[in-house]
Amino acid sequence: MRLKIVNSRVYDPDPVGEKAILIEDGRILDVADHDGGFSGCRVLDASGLRAVPGFIDIHVHGGGGRCCMEGTAQSVVAMANAHAQYGTTTILPTTWTAPLEEIGRAIDAVREATALPCDATIAGVFLEGPFLAPEQAGAQAPGVLKTPEEADWRSLIDRWSGIRMVGAAPELPGARALGDALARRGIVGSIAHSQAYEEDLRAAVEHGFSDVTHLYSCCSTFVRRGGFRVPGVVECALAWDSLTAQLIADGRHLPDTMLRLVWKAKGTELLTLVTDGLDFSASELEEGSTYTQCNGMDVVYEDGVMKLMSREAFAGSVATTDRLLRVAAGAGIPWTEALRMLTVNPAGRIGMADKKGRLRPGYDADVVLLDERLRVAGVVSGGRIIRWERNG
Repeated sequence: MRLKIVNSRVYDPDPVGEKAILIEDGRILDVADHDGGFSGCRVLDASGLRAVPGFIDIHVHGGGGRCCMEGTAQSVVAMANAHAQYGTTTILPTTWTAPLEEIGRAIDAVREATALPCDATIAGVFLEGPFLAPEQAGAQAPGVLKTPEEADWRSLIDRWSGIRMVGAAPELPGARALGDALARRGIVGSIAHSQAYEEDLRAAVEHGFSDVTHLYSCCSTFVRRGGFRVPGVVECALAWDSLTAQLIADGRHLPDTMLRLVWKAKGTELLTLVTDGLDFSASELEEGSTYTQCNGMDVVYEDGVMKLMSREAFAGSVATTDRLLRVAAGAGIPWTEALRMLTVNPAGRIGMADKKGRLRPGYDADVVLLDERLRVAGVVSGGRIIRWERNG
């Protein structure tokens, strides 16, 4: 398919200017000052819109009422298609803590989904758990948490070469061997649901861990020992350049002040925005309505987030990537810097920096068209028009 997007202001994610984006066979052929005589194709007149690289979500459990833990390729495609409508053109379906057999079925489902037609690139899988700290279980099922014994983690990471990221608590017995194995395979080891403190965290970095899962959520923070303050995951993540960090910028999990604090401490290059969206993210939801999530939990949708029925805690994010961009910009982070956290940075984290996250010749033709309020007006994924709200 040949496609031409004209009259938009192009961001790569830095501003490039008003250009024509020429697309052929799913790739960007050129980003030019003129259409170059590129004829015989569909033309999208994006006057007044901003063209940005497609968003990349490296931590998302479900969407559109479906989740990858259902264990079918069709459910994975359905969640990816739901998020594509909001600008997510590359997605990393994410498992949660469950018996190893269920996680294995989810891995198989994601692998099978990569061969099916889909509105987003399914880039692999992120295994969040089951090797997590009980003290920081959060919404993860505590009854099936495990220490990382080699036979268990090998049964998962040997299952498919498409495993891109594994989240684990590095203070658990056996976690260092897991971190070494992940590093040897080029899999990102992410410190997740952890009660670790500085000594174990330094060892974690030495043994291959290089990322922090949803900073501040289910992360240890400093404690006093004999009067001395000992840093936890939060403080080490903020201070160390050896760790990248994920942020749930849904406007609920982290207040604006904390988003800005993290950005000022770590800078743009070490941060990735993630939805951590559960099955009813990327859905049309009614305030006050109750739902049953794929994990069997009854929840209520209020104030832009899923809550436990008791209203004592959140039960999961319902964010989409375009919302992350708007929330980060509203928190005082320049929107092009927030855009990097949704494009260039996650592409680099999962080893796809040579074809995702930028609008350049040779890159995959993943383009999101935004209006002045940073709302999605159009989505092109792999050169195909997924959403377009104008005639023509």
